[in-house]
Amino acid sequence: MHPDYLLQPDNRQIVHIDLDTFFVSVERLQNSALKEKPVIIGGLSDRGVVAGCSYEARRFGVHSAMPMRMARQLCPQAVYIRGDMDTYSHYSHVVTDIIAEKVPVYEKASIDEHYLDLTGMDKYFGCYKFSHELRQTIIRETGLPISFGLSVNKTVSKIATGEAKSGVSRELYVERDQVKPFMDPLSISKIPMLGPKTFRLLRSMGVDKIATLSQLPPDVMERVLGKNGIDLWRKANGIDLTPVERYYERKSIGSEQTFEADTTDMRFLSEWLVRMTEKLAFELRTRGKLTSCVVVKIRYSDFDTHTIQKRIPYTSFDHVLIREAKELLQRLYTRRVLVRLIGVRFTHLVSGSQQLNLFEDTPEQVNLYLAMDRIRKRFGADAVGRAV
Repeated sequence: MHPDYLLQPDNRQIVHIDLDTFFVSVERLQNSALKEKPVIIGGLSDRGVVAGCSYEARRFGVHSAMPMRMARQLCPQAVYIRGDMDTYSHYSHVVTDIIAEKVPVYEKASIDEHYLDLTGMDKYFGCYKFSHELRQTIIRETGLPISFGLSVNKTVSKIATGEAKSGVSRELYVERDQVKPFMDPLSISKIPMLGPKTFRLLRSMGVDKIATLSQLPPDVMERVLGKNGIDLWRKANGIDLTPVERYYERKSIGSEQTFEADTTDMRFLSEWLVRMTEKLAFELRTRGKLTSCVVVKIRYSDFDTHTIQKRIPYTSFDHVLIREAKELLQRLYTRRVLVRLIGVRFTHLVSGSQQLNLFEDTPEQVNLYLAMDRIRKRFGADAVGRAV
């Protein structure tokens, strides 16, 4: 048995904050007539998918990523909305700004969830009290419903948030000595990142509760599921040493190109910008990331360097990012002298399982993206690209 199997939860105080039914909640802020009605958001054609749905719609069996055709069969009386990523991104940024003003260490895990590290705050101000007041501030300033879980690490706090949603207060504090009693009775489906394939495999082994999973020998889990088995075993035992990663501007990806010969050829510069942007967008999708800020950089032959950036709705789509990058290059290239280097960078990255057809009703474009990404994954990132 490896010694790190025995690592126990530390004394951190980690909060997981989740904006409940985020897309639906934003739509209800715009239109109060949607309250208490089944609401389904996504691509409106039959070939679209559900991006989000209200609790009222879930009672009919509707869930995210379900084909829209099936959702219409299950809940024909629902209000169907295509969705507006621009508006959702705006509210996501507002919530993040509120958190950033009050919390020194926070991680934006996705468009609608954050982790906060409040370790040490109990010496000055109770962590639960602080979390409660922060939640009230977000509700008061945005009007959005929100739940949180507070515990010793990311895994337990995220599970606690899920359980808090069914409570009256939508807040749940799981202290260190209560971690096992809290988690043991729950279904293994509550463990973050445990996918349907692994769920079915464990169920076939007779494992349906977290308590049962936690009692399996870790070497058995490793034989069955490899490294992922050890990770699941740790989580089932309330062990998660993953830190809250500070949400910095440096959480980004980018590319630069220095030319062998300085140039003023705008078409040449634009072609390079498209290539770099396309490859970075593919990297975003491969890593399951979204960006909400595009940065373009230019360095002239005299080494005078300038950058320009623009906040955009969260996306990982080539056609959106290329359009924004080309517009920024046009605005940035003002001196009309020789250019030595250009670069493009995507910042403010968050995790996101943005379906290619999330709000799209153009299956041809969706299928093109999927086909191009399959080719790149098989033959390399340079295997296929846009004509320039």
